[in-house]
Amino acid sequence: MANLSKEELQKQIDFESEMLPHLDAIYNFALKLTAEPNDAEDLVQETIVKAFRFFNSYEKGTNAKAWLFRILKNSYINIYRKKSRQPNQVDYDEVATYYESVRSDYKETTDLEDLMYREMMDDDVTKALSDLPEDFRTVVMLCDIEGFTYEEIANMLDVPIGTIRSRLHRGRNLLKTQLMDYARKRGFKKD
Repeated sequence: MANLSKEELQKQIDFESEMLPHLDAIYNFALKLTAEPNDAEDLVQETIVKAFRFFNSYEKGTNAKAWLFRILKNSYINIYRKKSRQPNQVDYDEVATYYESVRSDYKETTDLEDLMYREMMDDDVTKALSDLPEDFRTVVMLCDIEGFTYEEIANMLDVPIGTIRSRLHRGRNLLKTQLMDYARKRGFKKD
C-alpha cells in the first residue's frame, strides 16, 4: 500500500465516517431499482467509487444519505440509458441450457435463497410497487420507504418540489388501485 498524504488519509477517514453508515440503505434502494442482487451490488460499488472521487464537492455535515441516493439514482439512469441503446444480445450456450431446463417438469427446491426470492416475488405489494412507472416508483420508495422529505427527493432527482408532490400523489393512487383486492382479501377494506 502506498504512503498516503495527510490530506488523502483525512479524506478516507471523513469518507468512511460520513458515507459508509448508509451502505445498507443505498443497497436496499439499488435492489429495489434493479431487482437483481448482482446488479444492485454493481450499482452500489459504482456509487461509492463516484462518491469517493467527488467527495471534495460534498459539504461535510449535510445529508450524506441524500447525496449518495442522488449519485445512485443518476448512475442507475445512466446505466439504463446505455443498456437501452444496445441491442439485445443472446448467448447461444445460455439459451441451450435454458431450453433443456424448461423441458423437464418443475421440481421443488430446497435451496433457501431460491425459496426466499420466490416468496418475495409472490408478494402482492412488492409486485404492485414494481409495476409502477419508474418516476412514480422512485418517488414513492424514497418518500414512503426511505423516509426522505419532499425537498430532499427534489434535490436528489433534480426536479421541482411540485413535481415530487404530483408524482407521489399519482404513485400512491396507482398503488391504491392495484392493491384494492389485496386489502379486501385481508380485511382492510369493507365492500
